[in-house]
Amino acid sequence: MLHIRTPLLLHPTLSTASRRIWLKLENLQPSGSFKLRGMGLLCSEAAAQGKRKVVCPSGGNAGLATAVAAVRLGLQACIVVPNTTPEATRARIRRTGAEVIVHGKVWDEANQRARELASAADTEYVPAFDHLVLWEGHSSMVDEILEDCPQVDTVVTSVGGGGLLAGILTGLLRHDRRDCRVITCETQGASSFAAAMQAGHPVRLSRIDTVAMSLGAAQVAGWPVQHLSEFDHECLVLSDDDAIMGVVRFANDLRQLVEPACGVSLAVAYLDHPALAEAHDVAIIVCGGVSISAQLVAGWARLGA
Repeated sequence: MLHIRTPLLLHPTLSTASRRIWLKLENLQPSGSFKLRGMGLLCSEAAAQGKRKVVCPSGGNAGLATAVAAVRLGLQACIVVPNTTPEATRARIRRTGAEVIVHGKVWDEANQRARELASAADTEYVPAFDHLVLWEGHSSMVDEILEDCPQVDTVVTSVGGGGLLAGILTGLLRHDRRDCRVITCETQGASSFAAAMQAGHPVRLSRIDTVAMSLGAAQVAGWPVQHLSEFDHECLVLSDDDAIMGVVRFANDLRQLVEPACGVSLAVAYLDHPALAEAHDVAIIVCGGVSISAQLVAGWARLGA
């Protein structure tokens, strides 16, 4: 197991006698995000099958998780990022020993190049979000949440490509917890999951325009679109300002940094959103993210003030 068991903490100020806000701190994973759970499992299976190299297309978080997993397993790692990935994130991936290739303006173009580079028999292609093994790995956080808080009645999660959501649904189904409400969160410039739920199938957005770049999947995985309807659910689309507010307030409250892609889920609690009106024990997945800095958060805090 390459990931760690992360804490489930009560939010220090938002929890009340009638509603407890629990924080699943996946930002504390060695790679800085929940991604290590799934990438670690997939890379471990690749190593067991005799693969020597892994190739992952990523905007940042999936790539760093794959690189961290690969080095622990003695595998070579090649991470293909679009030119929108910040240089600081590229440098962080390189420091693991992984090769970083910059290709394309968007993730889809990086993905196409990654598939080409993964054609050798000894090489494993590691997708960013759409893979059963990734979902099984991510689902381990549900085991931990239910062990720490068996009475949880609501889970709040951000949705980018849908891998995290698929993991949560996989875990809840394994524990027969269809009674647990699931609230999905996106920003207005990257609401591909809400569009898919409305259409009944994945649809492709014509453009991504959001500060929450880690949510910028033009088209989501199909499986969570099909299976979310098995749960009481609500798909929220909040603003970039809401997501930034979630980042800044979380930094003030917990002294920890997360990306806006994570802040949008935290914003649901900070806004006391009506989606939580009937909830008593809410688990917010603090999914983390590495494309963030103290300087960015400080700048947003000054603008907000």
